Amino acid sequence: MSVTLHGYRYSVYLRIARLALVEKGVSWDHEEVDPFAETIPADYLALHPFGRVPTLVHDGFALYETTAIIRYVDEAFPGEPLQPSDARRRARMNQMIAIADSYGYWPMVRQVFTQRVFNVASGLAPDEAVLAEGLRGSRRVLAALEDLAAGGDFLVGDRLSLADLHVGAMVACFTAAQEGAAELRAFPKLRGWWQAMRGRDSFGQTEPGLPGPISSSA
Repeated sequence: MSVTLHGYRYSVYLRIARLALVEKGVSWDHEEVDPFAETIPADYLALHPFGRVPTLVHDGFALYETTAIIRYVDEAFPGEPLQPSDARRRARMNQMIAIADSYGYWPMVRQVFTQRVFNVASGLAPDEAVLAEGLRGSRRVLAALEDLAAGGDFLVGDRLSLADLHVGAMVACFTAAQEGAAELRAFPKLRGWWQAMRGRDSFGQTEPGLPGPISSSA
């Protein structure tokens, strides 16, 4: 069995795919692809015509789009299922994933995390106006997720699901910023869930770290 995951090491979506692989006990090879590079390698564009990340290749079967990848990983490999068998719980899982993608990624990751954490680690000054806008947008997302969360250690029911991994990767970024961590404390169900989720081995194993300062050329 050959499994290769192509992606940018700091991508939250790469981490989501990695979390699913770890939770299913699947070993894989990593191929680094920077979607922000001026030129995307032609061999990668042959796998993903839009040049985004991640892309999974399993024994010659290539698949892109994170939600498709994690559902495939759950269904193609043995191990504890990561999707509820009950139709309503499965629908709730998919709803929470969609909320994170459609409304959470931009304010929580691109505005709060990137400005306060990623840019600072890279030696760049954060844009405080963008950060403030991200915090405002994030509150609405957190309120929606709080309303839908089951309470306890998992977002949907009493077992780990893909929603925990998908939302969890974004919350990991968001709470890496002190302002994000402070915002999460206002939502008790999400706060308790994140305390349990952040301690899972899969989150420790997939921690991407941060870049060093960008060196300026002479």
